[in-house]
Amino acid sequence: MLPRWSRAVTRLSRINAQKYMERGNFCALWSRGHSKFAAVAAESTQKSCDTKTEVNLNKMFWSKPSSLALPPGSPQRIEEPQYEGIKHFILKLMLFYSKQSTAIRGANAMYCRITRQVDRHAIYDVFSLEKTFRTTFSLLVLHMWLYLRRLKEEGKDGSELGQYLYEIYNHDLELRVSKAGVNLLLSKWMKELEKIFYGNIVAYDAAILPEAKQDELPNVIWRNVFSDDDTLTPDGPALLPVQAMSRYVRREAKCLSLTDKAAVFSGNFMFTSLEGIKS
Repeated sequence: MLPRWSRAVTRLSRINAQKYMERGNFCALWSRGHSKFAAVAAESTQKSCDTKTEVNLNKMFWSKPSSLALPPGSPQRIEEPQYEGIKHFILKLMLFYSKQSTAIRGANAMYCRITRQVDRHAIYDVFSLEKTFRTTFSLLVLHMWLYLRRLKEEGKDGSELGQYLYEIYNHDLELRVSKAGVNLLLSKWMKELEKIFYGNIVAYDAAILPEAKQDELPNVIWRNVFSDDDTLTPDGPALLPVQAMSRYVRREAKCLSLTDKAAVFSGNFMFTSLEGIKS
């Protein structure tokens, strides 16, 4: 499946090859995007009356995993439109109900669930992360990996759907890069971010294997999401948020495995809510 995603990246990059920006600011923006968990942790201890909800990271994400599927009748469900008569006939002629069209709509719904989790302030507040391009991108890759990992469990159908999901992600990433306002050639951005994406995916896959060391996943999360100084392992104020995110990732992976195929393919699921969590 990865070679197919790579070809999709090549096609999208070629389409946007004429969108030029000046070179020179990629590393600068990437560095500015690093998390500042230590400063946030120190600040939170001084603001006992802070308006943000206080959380106890030691108590989080220990509950038993369960399906993330949205129940029937949930207002957050995304239902396929049902048309009759001439409208149905015309849409059928236009291949609206084809396997490919249905898969693309499902992939769009999936990606909306991913970005909903990543773009909200709750995930940054809970894990003491600064909301910047770098951290948002890192969390986006992490949740893409969680979902692509679940799709692989469905064999060929899941792999094909994963390709559509990746293409949607890649297009959205181009828009995010443009909005970042960095004067850099867009194709260079995409190549750099593509390398990071695949490197992170491989690292997460290895870290979650049963034979992996117990601290491997926290260390990978630290390097990919939290670290700003190239250290390999977390310590001090960083340790609790990293350990909590590791539990969150393991739990979400198990929850997605318990989520039925229909909910996964249609995007009718929700990642565990991080809003309103209390100690």
